[in-house]
Amino acid sequence: MIKLRESKEATFHKPTKKAKLPTRVIIPLSQHFGAICEPMVKIGDQVKAGQLIGSLDKGLFSPIHASISGTVSAIQDYPHPSLGRVKAVVIDNDGADSKTEQRPRTEQEVASLSVEHLRKIIFDAGIVGLGGAAFPAHVKLSPPKKIDSFILNGAECEPYLTNDFALMKEKAREIIQGAKIVLKILGNPQGYIAIENNKPEAIKIMREAIKDTNFTLKVLNSSYPQGGEKQLTKSVLNREVPSGGLPFDIGVVVHNVGTVYAIYEAIYKSKPLYEKVVTLTGSCLSNPQNLLVRIGTTIRDLLEDCGPFKNEPAKIVFGGPMMGIAQYTLDVPVIKSTTGIIFFSKDELSNREDRVCCRCGRCVDVCPARIMPAFITMAAEQDKFTIAKDYDIMDCIECGLCSYVCPARRDLVGLIKYAKSRLKAK
Repeated sequence: MIKLRESKEATFHKPTKKAKLPTRVIIPLSQHFGAICEPMVKIGDQVKAGQLIGSLDKGLFSPIHASISGTVSAIQDYPHPSLGRVKAVVIDNDGADSKTEQRPRTEQEVASLSVEHLRKIIFDAGIVGLGGAAFPAHVKLSPPKKIDSFILNGAECEPYLTNDFALMKEKAREIIQGAKIVLKILGNPQGYIAIENNKPEAIKIMREAIKDTNFTLKVLNSSYPQGGEKQLTKSVLNREVPSGGLPFDIGVVVHNVGTVYAIYEAIYKSKPLYEKVVTLTGSCLSNPQNLLVRIGTTIRDLLEDCGPFKNEPAKIVFGGPMMGIAQYTLDVPVIKSTTGIIFFSKDELSNREDRVCCRCGRCVDVCPARIMPAFITMAAEQDKFTIAKDYDIMDCIECGLCSYVCPARRDLVGLIKYAKSRLKAK
């Protein structure tokens, strides 16, 4: 792990603001790790915010809900922030913002819910990992092995992003209530909260929030990629996740603070996941913000809250600058896993060239997965994917550090992603 320039100052001390409701939303039927959902509505249907619009009968998936009330005007392929184009449900806003019944539950009612019922509510609410991975939360909360430690991830190590920081400052009590639900589901393991030391205000607020609980607060040095669940497990518990394994293999579950807050809302407010906090920032924006955004809102609509552009962006990235994905249109929508949208100017970008590896070993030195990016990418360039697999390519977390430090300016992480996709397709 290494120290990066954080570039969080544009939104670091701004309170979260509600984004204006768009005139329409484009809601992709794939917003999670797993199978794409089938539409549960048809063109012309009237829907309410929170209504189920995408699901499946079986398999690994997470249900999809309407984020505004209005009329279903289209069901067809639209731009997706990470999958190119995917079938989506388009809803035209009726201006009423009508919602499905969302009856709050009391503390006593929540306490009486069984573990199975809690998992079902989390599944029905469509909650996935909101740190970026989008793995269905109900599956992660059904580990095949006994769990002795739960880590609440508030590290937020990516530069520019401050959405988790804003959430911890503004919703600390609710996050802890959600975390207590997670502990109950997992059989009451020891709870930890991990926050990097560049967030003193969040540390102070969260420390106060856990004062009368059994949670332990771990303040970590600010470094990248500290927020990866395997790296966080090592930093907090000094345990190594084995190659090819996951934290539950060593008795650990990690959840992002945004995910746990969504769990709180599902359990206590009967609210499905149809909105989330997103950081919009970058030198091209005149008014960077942390916005509470309805799922399906496009970049173009969000510019009403953060624009206009001070200068035309040369690159727009969904996610952080290290692991994010560049977009080709302003009409791509926010999805459940969207953490931020960054608008970069031309002078902030560096050009990469297809140069030969100089075998300096820097990519190996910084790799948090302890693999050999140089050898893997040389194999990938020659389509020798079996050799890449022998070098443990599937352990790569795609953090981008190898590309960041490469003196030859090789797109190492791009080649690794290409090779992984080819291996998964076999």
